Amino acid sequence: MFRTICVPVDNSEHSNAAIDMALSVAKAAGGEIVGSHVFAARLHDVRFKQMEFTLPDRYREETELERQRRVHDSLISNGLKLISDSYLDVLERKCAEASIPFTRRTFDGRNYKMLADDINESRYDLVVMGALGMGATRESLLGSVTERVLRRARGTDFIVVKRDPAAEDAPIAAALDGSPQSFAAFRTALDLARAFGCKVVALAVYDPYLHYNVFHGIADVLSEKAANVFRFKEQEQLHEEIIDTGLAKIYQSHLDVARRLAAEEGIEVDVRLLAGKAFEKVLEFVRNERPWLLALGRTGVHSGEDEIEMGSNAENLVRLAPCSVFLTARKFVPPVDLKAEAAMTWTPEAADRMERVPGFVRGVARNAIHRWAMDRGHSVITSGLIDEAIGELIPEPARRAMGMGGGPAAASAEEGSPARAFVCGVCGYTARGTVPMKCSVCGAGSDRFRDMAAEGAKNSPSAEGGVREERTFDGITLAWTEEAIGLLGTVPAGHSRDRAKGQVEKTARVRRLAVITREVVEEIVGGVKGGGDAAGGSRAPAPERFEWSPDARARLDRVPDGFMREMIRKKIEVLAAERGASRITLELAEEAIVQGRKVMEETMAAVAGEDGGSVKK
Repeated sequence: MFRTICVPVDNSEHSNAAIDMALSVAKAAGGEIVGSHVFAARLHDVRFKQMEFTLPDRYREETELERQRRVHDSLISNGLKLISDSYLDVLERKCAEASIPFTRRTFDGRNYKMLADDINESRYDLVVMGALGMGATRESLLGSVTERVLRRARGTDFIVVKRDPAAEDAPIAAALDGSPQSFAAFRTALDLARAFGCKVVALAVYDPYLHYNVFHGIADVLSEKAANVFRFKEQEQLHEEIIDTGLAKIYQSHLDVARRLAAEEGIEVDVRLLAGKAFEKVLEFVRNERPWLLALGRTGVHSGEDEIEMGSNAENLVRLAPCSVFLTARKFVPPVDLKAEAAMTWTPEAADRMERVPGFVRGVARNAIHRWAMDRGHSVITSGLIDEAIGELIPEPARRAMGMGGGPAAASAEEGSPARAFVCGVCGYTARGTVPMKCSVCGAGSDRFRDMAAEGAKNSPSAEGGVREERTFDGITLAWTEEAIGLLGTVPAGHSRDRAKGQVEKTARVRRLAVITREVVEEIVGGVKGGGDAAGGSRAPAPERFEWSPDARARLDRVPDGFMREMIRKKIEVLAAERGASRITLELAEEAIVQGRKVMEETMAAVAGEDGGSVKK
């Protein structure tokens, strides 16, 4: 697994944790350890010379000054070297106790440069390094030395050690995106799991919301002519019906390959297909499930050869993840077919018809029809099934562009009512029209599908403050309950709220929901607030559930958006809780607003009166 393991040390808490991690890995792998430390005698010498003019007069006499320089050089050079040796003595003693071969290395120079140069020249199999050093503060996430070494030593595997306590039975998590680097990280996760007797959880994340948010962002800036050419409505429908499900299938196939690789090794593996932004969903999983190690490729599936030092997802996760992170630059291509064999056949007429479809869209169309037929339990695809499938799945302008006329079946499908939606409770795949025999993405049985029409009938919009209609960027009208709108308002204004709203809209459209309820928003907002854009901790608790009257909600909406509205909303709900009220009326809202305004005025008056009217810093 790892023959030679380098451990840079500095006697910090994270460095000592890195020593323990390296000893465990070396013992399991039968490897040896190289301990290293960099001291900066030359840097201290430069600083001393720069400060000579501040010495007392008696020390600035020429003979005395020369003597001070010799004493300083000797003390600094020998003293710092002794400190380095002391750090490495600790590691050497622990290696001896564990019968692990040990080599020490010390360097004089700039710490990150000397470490990176040594790692690149020595070609260690693994570097185990603390995430933070002696200069860490309460707000530190990743030390500057560790970050710079990571960027400069690009050809070596790293474990960046955090001090997050993990449970005895904590698993290893491995994130897969289909790249050879991610599969190499997964294979190392299997090796470590075998050595330490733990489980592995394989994660794959696809983003069905990306294009929706992109389309929403550019809709307002395009000219009318450009918008007509781009056809937002048809583009989004293609994504909802075909492309996003295709992405889910691709990432599920990575998990299927991981499961087969683990089975060959006799190792237990759990798989999770997640929908959203990659680093956010992986970070949310790590914070909630608490693995002891997260295994990643240094770069991802969209990175070019030698173009970047570290992928953006890897960089965010090595900084924000509370657990230790393994990064690899190695590559591994699994010796298994990524594409599952089709469990159905095509009639000659159907196959010939697909051959007439333009090549640049043939693969997308074929896969969409394949999934549609699989959902309905067909084993043979005929021309008639193609008519039904494309009539239900593909918008008419897109059919014309693809050269796929729908025929009578397609026309009747368009004239009928919208197909019912069924959502897989395992992976989130949405099927149309009928309950699938099994999920075409993750393989779950028909009993795992939820009927969205039946679930929607259970929710009463009137119990959530009534309904308000809003139009999306491409002219689709969606209905929101007042409570759903209120919960969305708890997300910080700006980019975070826009993203959350886009994800809610996308989910409602894919599932054919008649009304967006609070439950739908909670499903999305929970991940947005918990996954966070910053280094926040665990998921934020959901706010208390109050029924807002339409007048009260309208009054709150007149408060300036952002911090002010959020503060007033909390004030109103606190007052409602104090009164034991489950329904917030206009009168209660006005009373809370008056109280809040009075407190604010008193505070501002007190601050303005300090120090003769000036505000103290």
